[in-house]
Amino acid sequence: MSFTRTACSALFLTTLLAASGSAIAGPKCTSEPKEKWLTEEAMKAKIADMGYKVKTFKVSGPCYEIYGWTKDGKKAEVYFNPVDGSVTKAEIGD
Repeated sequence: MSFTRTACSALFLTTLLAASGSAIAGPKCTSEPKEKWLTEEAMKAKIADMGYKVKTFKVSGPCYEIYGWTKDGKKAEVYFNPVDGSVTKAEIGD
């Protein structure tokens, strides 16, 4: 194998790995310090008011994240801004 072909293969692999790492990263919900976040209890109440049924609630980087269901019974993975409770990313299934 030639040097050029090896270098191109290495560059492709590096690019692929970098792209896949950013693809699995969650959204950037806030840059505010945790002291400004809603408490977990307040956020859970807000999420319930939005109609979500929560199976799992967790802190995911700079976000609150849930796995559960929408008010229509569809599977949901939702990321929330922990400062104001707004939805920053939602993946809704069947």
